[in-house]
Amino acid sequence: MSHVVTSSAASTCSGIHIAGEFQAQLDFQVRIPLGEHQLCSTFASTIMSYDLGKAVGFKSKDQPVSWTRKDIITYAIGVGAKHDELSLVYELDKSWGPLPTYPVVLGLKGDDQDVTLFAAKTGGEPLPGLPKLNSGRVVHATQSIEILIDLPVASGSGWKLSRRVVGVHENKSGIIIDNEAILLDPRDVPYAKLYSSAFYLGSKANGDKFSKAIAAPPQAKSVPKDRKPDWVVRDKTTPEQALIYRLSGDYNPLHIDPELGKVMGFGGVILHGLSSYGFAARGLIQVIANGNSRALTVFGARFTSPVKPGDELETSAWEVGPGPNGTSEITFITKNLTSGKVALGNGVAFIKKAEKSKL
Repeated sequence: MSHVVTSSAASTCSGIHIAGEFQAQLDFQVRIPLGEHQLCSTFASTIMSYDLGKAVGFKSKDQPVSWTRKDIITYAIGVGAKHDELSLVYELDKSWGPLPTYPVVLGLKGDDQDVTLFAAKTGGEPLPGLPKLNSGRVVHATQSIEILIDLPVASGSGWKLSRRVVGVHENKSGIIIDNEAILLDPRDVPYAKLYSSAFYLGSKANGDKFSKAIAAPPQAKSVPKDRKPDWVVRDKTTPEQALIYRLSGDYNPLHIDPELGKVMGFGGVILHGLSSYGFAARGLIQVIANGNSRALTVFGARFTSPVKPGDELETSAWEVGPGPNGTSEITFITKNLTSGKVALGNGVAFIKKAEKSKL
């Protein structure tokens, strides 16, 4: 095997993290936190061969994480919880507990309990077998979580994320890296399994089509074309939504600094993609499980267009079959009613239905 690195173009990491559009016609660019997998370095154009398969299975060092009761409540409000959703926001409510999607914030939050510098959170070691990637053009393509054991309302010390690369793909548009993170308690008992994919737009290794994967989350079934959705839930974000969500650990300035949003071509601040993700999960829990957070065991989606604070969201869901352990398999999409675009596509969820769920 040989490889040749040609002249590099000057480029620096700006610390930008926004939700991205993962479609044939991409109309905006992002950076996402990949922990030890994030490449924050000068972009180098490359030719000749790389052994991309070497990266698959690569395990980075474990990341310490922690959360408190206050963190659980803050996250719930950051994804739209209202004054009457006491099971999410009131610690003395008999049904109070975490939203099952909470662990998606831990990759950036880690075990910090204070405001952090976003740029300091996005560095990491290069992956074996891969060229240097253009970290200025990365799309957070998908996010999925599977809850294995109900989360405690506070972690205490000793929890961690165990990370590895589970897939690498190259096509004519760029390189895609699939990541897995398992949330472990101090005894190494797994509580949740998270998957995310990062699409490096325009990055090239060998220039040939390549795909290797050793693990993946459940994939969404197609939206039924012959019937209306079984559930529809609407919710409106607030102009302050990103201000609240950032307190869960993602302090990217793009979500608070309107001037930066203008420079990036968005006309101002945009909402964290994972906040929209949480809005959809919370909404489905409300209408399918009558607010029982523990009923949701799997939730995944593809990020397809940005949402601005104040936009209205509509999630449409179809029951498409039985899921494991008494759940129902759900296919969903979330549309931004303000922009008219789909914000979350290829949605999949496994939820235990309430006896009389709201239609």
